Amino acid sequence: MAEFCSTSRVVIVAGKGGVGKTTVTAALAVTAMRAGRSVLIVEVEGKSGLPSMFDAPALGYEEVDLEVGVRARFLTPDAALVDYLVTHGMKRISKRLAASGALDVVATAVPGMKDILVLGKVKSIEESRSADLVIVDAPAAGHAVSFLLSARGLLDAVRVGPVRKQAQDVVRLISDPKRCQVMLVTLAEETPVSEVVDTAFAIEDRAGVALGPVVINGCFAPLPVAVSANATAILDDARACDRFVSQREADDLAHAAAFLEERRALQHEQIQRLRERLPLPQIELPFVFNPDITRPQLDTLADAFARGIEQL
Repeated sequence: MAEFCSTSRVVIVAGKGGVGKTTVTAALAVTAMRAGRSVLIVEVEGKSGLPSMFDAPALGYEEVDLEVGVRARFLTPDAALVDYLVTHGMKRISKRLAASGALDVVATAVPGMKDILVLGKVKSIEESRSADLVIVDAPAAGHAVSFLLSARGLLDAVRVGPVRKQAQDVVRLISDPKRCQVMLVTLAEETPVSEVVDTAFAIEDRAGVALGPVVINGCFAPLPVAVSANATAILDDARACDRFVSQREADDLAHAAAFLEERRALQHEQIQRLRERLPLPQIELPFVFNPDITRPQLDTLADAFARGIEQL
C-alpha cells in the first residue's frame, strides 16, 4: 500500500458524473493515510459532499483538516490567480483586480486559462512537498479531458511570457508518471464502461498522462453460500433454527436474492467487457447500502481499496 501511494505524488481522480468519483477520492485518501502518508485533497468544482463524509466544515481556498493526516482545499481559478500574482510580487495589482471585479475577465482572457490556473496551483503544491500525496477530485469525464489538455492548448496559443511558462510547467507535471497519474472511476454498467474506455484513450493519447488502475465502484458482493433464492429452502432453514418466517417473507427474500444474483451477473459481464477493451489493472469497490457516505462507510471502502491494491 505504501509503495502504491508513492508511485505518483499527484493522483487525478476522474470519471463520468454519478459514478462516485468524490467517494473514491475520499476512500483513497483514507487508504493512503492508513499507510502513513500525509494527504491533501484538492477539490476543483466545489459541489461535492466531501466535507460531510468527514463531518468537516465547507472547504475554502485555505487548507482544512478533515482528520489527522488528511487535509483538503477548494481551488478556484480566481483565487489561484490572486495567489499567483501575490507570490510574484504583484500584490497591489491583485487587490485592484479583485476590487474592480476584473478577475474573471483576466481568468477567461485565453481559452483554457481557468484550467491552467488551477493546474498551475496543483503543480506548486506538488513542488512544495507539503503532502506526500495530492489527490485531485477532477471535473466530470467530459470536462476532465479538456482540463488536462488545457496546458498543451495554451502552448500552441501563447508563444512567450509567464502564461506559456506556466503551461510548460504543467505539461511537465502531468506528463511525468513519477509525478502524476490519472485514476479513472466507473460503474459496472454499459454506458459508464463505454465512456470510461473513451476517456482513457483520450487522456493517454491526447493529453499524454499516465493512467493508474481503473476503479469499478458499486460492485455487489456475492451472497453467502447459506443464502438461497428458493422460498422453500428459506422456510426449511428458518424452521431448523427455530425461527418463524412467513410464506410472504420467504418469497420476498427469495426474489431479493435472485435479483441480486442477476445484477451481479450483469456487472460481471460489464467488468469483463472493460477488461477486454481497456488493458488496465482493476480495483473493485463494494456497493455501500447507505443513503449518505460517512466515515464508517469510508472505512469499508478503504478496506476494499487496500485489498484491491494488494492484489494488483
